[in-house]
Amino acid sequence: MAKISVMGTGSWGTALAILLHNNGHEVMLWSAHPEKAVKLKETREDASKLPGVKIPEGIIITGDDKTALADTNVAVFATPSAYMRNISNRLSPFVKEGQVIVNVSKGVEEHTLMPVCDVIKEEIPQAEVCVLSGPSHAEEVSRGLPTTCVVSARKKETAEYLQGLFMSPVFRVYTTPDMLGVELGGALKNVIALAAGTADGLGYGDNTKAALITRGIAEMARLGVKMGAKAETFAGLSGIGDLIVTCASMHSRNRRAGYLMGKGYTMEQAMNEVKMIVEGVYSAKAAKALAEKYHVEMPIIMEVNKLLFENKPASEAVKDLMQRDRQGEITWE
Repeated sequence: MAKISVMGTGSWGTALAILLHNNGHEVMLWSAHPEKAVKLKETREDASKLPGVKIPEGIIITGDDKTALADTNVAVFATPSAYMRNISNRLSPFVKEGQVIVNVSKGVEEHTLMPVCDVIKEEIPQAEVCVLSGPSHAEEVSRGLPTTCVVSARKKETAEYLQGLFMSPVFRVYTTPDMLGVELGGALKNVIALAAGTADGLGYGDNTKAALITRGIAEMARLGVKMGAKAETFAGLSGIGDLIVTCASMHSRNRRAGYLMGKGYTMEQAMNEVKMIVEGVYSAKAAKALAEKYHVEMPIIMEVNKLLFENKPASEAVKDLMQRDRQGEITWE
């Protein structure tokens, strides 16, 4: 049994706290907002994010930074990527030397183009930062539905230790040394999911979605390999696996936001309607900047940015993607 602190009471943090508690670990769930911690202690449920899912009495809920990180074996950072730097900076004084931190947030910081693990490491240099990712909606994990993820760390023994903590009869975990690939897959798929949702909102069919998913993973892999990630990572759980579930699922907030924009909503209206953090919106500008920095062609990413930030009509974005210059799918010898 390990002592584990889950830092963040959103749907994903709560779902992982329940999973780890059910695995027999001593779990503390921390909220950045003390008033929310007090409310969760009373209700043991976040009806807005995970209705009907009760937080077991054995999980300790706190809003105190020092208490949450005192004498913990592993800290799971489940804060949305847009707020991760501020939260990491806030928590750094309470993190001990060598503390294992598992990042479960997905994104790339817009102004630095850093993946989330690098952001955490910059703010908490004394920690050993790792990542857990894959096709894993909180709504399903919290209810014990079979799910598979991948964990990555700088050290093989750390990855295998974390694998053992998270593994259960309903939550299977693989390991990989490719932290960069895992993080890029998790961040970029949210941007592609906005495009897939937009196509749904426009009333397009399965052919269109299949095209967006397939060409989307090609864009993700091209950029990842250019940045130093492994190509095979994008054929795995944190790549095509996460992309499929995010583009196809009713649970996906990124797909939902894209769907609404396909129906004519503005970006702001869609985000307000979804009522949850839409990570793809925050990652879109960073993805575009990375494509330009590494000179990688990413037409879907570029069109999503025009849709989000230049008010380009969704139907025009699809039209321009379809009428691009002719290309080969695989390079001829």
